[in-house]
Amino acid sequence: MNPTAGAAAGGVRSWLRLEGLAVFVLAVVLYHSAAHPWSLFAILFLVPDVSFAAYLAGPRVGATVYNLLHSYAGPVGLGIALVLTGNAVAVPLIWSAHIGFDRALGYGLKYPSAFNHTHLGAIGRAGHAPPPG
Repeated sequence: MNPTAGAAAGGVRSWLRLEGLAVFVLAVVLYHSAAHPWSLFAILFLVPDVSFAAYLAGPRVGATVYNLLHSYAGPVGLGIALVLTGNAVAVPLIWSAHIGFDRALGYGLKYPSAFNHTHLGAIGRAGHAPPPG
C-alpha cells in the first residue's frame, strides 16, 4: 500500500496538526486550572502508547487497539461520565493532552497496512516524518 494513500495532505494536514496542538494546550490549561497533581500527569501522559504492544498480534489488531486509545472519543466519553458523577476529570484531560500532542507531532490514527501509515501521512524511517506545514 502507498503510505500516503488515504492520508491528509497540504493545508488539511497542517490544520489537523494545529487542532492537535490546540487540544493539547486546552487540556493542559484545564488540568492546571483544576489544580490536579503534575506528578499524575507525568505518570499517565504516555500510558496510551502501551497500545503499541498490540502490534505483537499483527498490524490489524495493533492498528485497532492503537486507534481506540488515540481517538478523542475515549477521553470525551470518560470525561462526560466523570462530570455527570461528580468526579475529577484528570485522567481524560491527560489522555486528551497525549492525543493532541501526538497529532501536533504528526502521529495520526493508524491504517492496518503498516504502523507507519497514518491519517496524517507516513511516519518513521520508511515513510519519513510528515513535513511541517
